[in-house]
Amino acid sequence: MNNRNLVKGVFLMAIALAFGLQSLRYPIGQLGRAGPGMFPLMISSLLALLGLATVVRALLTERVPMAFQWKNIGLVLLSLCGFAVLSEHVNMMLGIVFMVFCSTLAGSNYSVVRNLKICAGLIVVAFAFWKGLGLQLPLY
Repeated sequence: MNNRNLVKGVFLMAIALAFGLQSLRYPIGQLGRAGPGMFPLMISSLLALLGLATVVRALLTERVPMAFQWKNIGLVLLSLCGFAVLSEHVNMMLGIVFMVFCSTLAGSNYSVVRNLKICAGLIVVAFAFWKGLGLQLPLY
């Protein structure tokens, strides 16, 4: 199976299946009064549909060879670990900035302005979760 798009679709469907099966352990409820299993079941169903569309598209288009770029995988893992450590020991805003600037090093074009816009958007979302939902986030 040396088709990157096919692997992506199968991987998405596997994740959707794992979370969808786990969501069935909770009461689903009804649409008017949703239970705790409704949201993860709906999201995993949408993810499964996205994975299925990706698989179908991969079968209908030209194959794209799959190659692992270990440097990029390492950069993304480093950015996630750095986000977790900085959020825990310093604050989440610094963790967000580190995650964005470190993970975008794995891309093909690097833009400081774009990174700052992404950081601002993620920080706004974090503040919305903190104020709007009452989540206990170490933002500053």
